[in-house]
Amino acid sequence: MIEFLRGRARRRLLAVVLALLTTQVGSLVAPAYACGCGAMIPDTARRVGVAREVSVVRWDGGRERIVMRLTVDGDSDRAAWIMPVPHRADVRLGDPALFDELDAATAPVHRTRYHFWPQDGDWPLVSGGGRDAGAPPPGVGRAPGVGVVGRQRLGPFDVARLTATDPDALGDWLTANGFSLPPRLSGALQPYVERRWEYVAIRLAPETTGTALQGTLDPLSLSFAADEPVYPMRLSRLARTPQSLGLYVLAAHRMEPTSRIGGSRPRVTFAGRITPRRDSPLAELTAGTPFLTAIGQEFPSPNLIDADHTLRRAATDATFQQVIYEDRLRTLAGIPAWLLTLAGTLAALTTAVALFVVRHSRRPATSPTTPHPNEVA
Repeated sequence: MIEFLRGRARRRLLAVVLALLTTQVGSLVAPAYACGCGAMIPDTARRVGVAREVSVVRWDGGRERIVMRLTVDGDSDRAAWIMPVPHRADVRLGDPALFDELDAATAPVHRTRYHFWPQDGDWPLVSGGGRDAGAPPPGVGRAPGVGVVGRQRLGPFDVARLTATDPDALGDWLTANGFSLPPRLSGALQPYVERRWEYVAIRLAPETTGTALQGTLDPLSLSFAADEPVYPMRLSRLARTPQSLGLYVLAAHRMEPTSRIGGSRPRVTFAGRITPRRDSPLAELTAGTPFLTAIGQEFPSPNLIDADHTLRRAATDATFQQVIYEDRLRTLAGIPAWLLTLAGTLAALTTAVALFVVRHSRRPATSPTTPHPNEVA
């Protein structure tokens, strides 16, 4: 009976392991259709995903510029990327040094904070673990309903600026250029068609033929007229895994999203005016828009995303910078202060008790009083 139960347990364990492996393999071969900035479409049945996305939005009151840098991984050697824009966009390459400057400008301040009593990780409360204190261009296909208003080659990118009267026409254009528009993406594009937005369709291909798309791509800069600053996010609702947004906003004042659009509460990680070097890539963007707001947001359930991010001026231009504290135990000559205090207190108590005992032990013994013979008891 015992052997039977053991065999049954082994079979159950094997079934669980196989189920987990099946799930993992399925997630690897499933194509990734969306990122925070638009739609990423691999060729055929291969996979390409956006491992990290960092974007900068600059708005001067009438024109918006979005500079984005994607880090991709997967097994596809080419992919198409669609970015909806409210008006016709000018596209050019961005400078990778821009993001290094932004990282430095918004870096948290590190400070040391001392504590008196031991915490987890300090002796004698050591728990055993430490604390956990960004190919040649294909032919131009012209499907009915799609207008190609511009075509250009920018480094590894083949960029086409498109107008489309319906999502199906855009799908036909992609098909003519070697890409298949997923049905779910066709439906997600409908709100942009109704608002008569245009699209920037970008073909990504590594310099070496047959090499999978991996690593950090060159930044792309898109500039277009805008009545209000907007960051397209609606297509991210097609993502199959939780999404994370990191956004730098340059404007005349501190900015904030108008709503959560289905994600967690947006958090500000930096807010303040910056003055970069004159010869730096950041200097051009800060001209007339010196206030930088860094915003982070999580989307645990991307399917709840129901709109694009529109940005507005915050109530105040209050500045903010993250502070990371390194907690240290207060010591004196390498000895914990609490231990010295405790030892001193115990020594004082011991001394007090000893003095009390000594004083009472030195008092002369008093004999009982004997009545005088003439006194009457």
